[in-house]
Amino acid sequence: MPEKLHIDLPEGKQVPRHIAIIMDGNNRWAKKHRKVSLSGHKAGVASVRSVVEGCAEIGVEVLTLFAFSSENWQRPPLEVKGLMELFAFALDREVKKLHKHNIRLRIIGDTSRFSSALQGKILRAEQLTAENSGLTLVIAANYGGQWDITQAARRFAADCVSGVCAPEELTEEVLGRYISLSDLPRPDLCVRTAGEQRISNFLIWQMAYSEYFFSDLLWPDFDKFALGQAIESYLTRERRFGKTSQQLEAENA
Repeated sequence: MPEKLHIDLPEGKQVPRHIAIIMDGNNRWAKKHRKVSLSGHKAGVASVRSVVEGCAEIGVEVLTLFAFSSENWQRPPLEVKGLMELFAFALDREVKKLHKHNIRLRIIGDTSRFSSALQGKILRAEQLTAENSGLTLVIAANYGGQWDITQAARRFAADCVSGVCAPEELTEEVLGRYISLSDLPRPDLCVRTAGEQRISNFLIWQMAYSEYFFSDLLWPDFDKFALGQAIESYLTRERRFGKTSQQLEAENA
């Protein structure tokens, strides 16, 4: 029987409600193994399965994966074409498994640039799993944090024009309602693989107070047990959200 992920929780601690992952290193993995670039992305699908499985096992509520950024269109056309085909293939092959395990799938990003066929697959996958009550798996595809804030501002402006609200009502809280994933807890932990230490325009509004963990593992070498190490690091940290340690101690007394 496959080994399950287990986390020993210190007293008063809980696993992150929402984990966000920047899946980096697929191309380097392929180069390391003397394979074409797309083979690294295909190998990374197994890592996605393992991490999703691990999150479900320990009770994580939301897992958001950065699959394709709005900047990734600049990659070689053949690689982009292959990524789109892999995305479509994964939707065809994996969604029924997600549904079987009570996992809800959501896609965030500007999907209008995808082919009509791919947009249809996304819509059907979201509809199939919409009522599931287990882990919420979010795939960020053609997503950028700056795009996200811009589309939120445009939607607020449109509501102002239509009379739903007024410009003077704009606050951080109000704008936040227009940002992607506003109905979900914000990421507690962001993991990036492959040794890079930047967030690359990923959930920059949502992760204002996230904890960060940078792994040297290339994404195809990352699995749920590597995620467990990131979570264990997270559990050692004190999350103050602008307060002092003394204030937190008084609140928890």
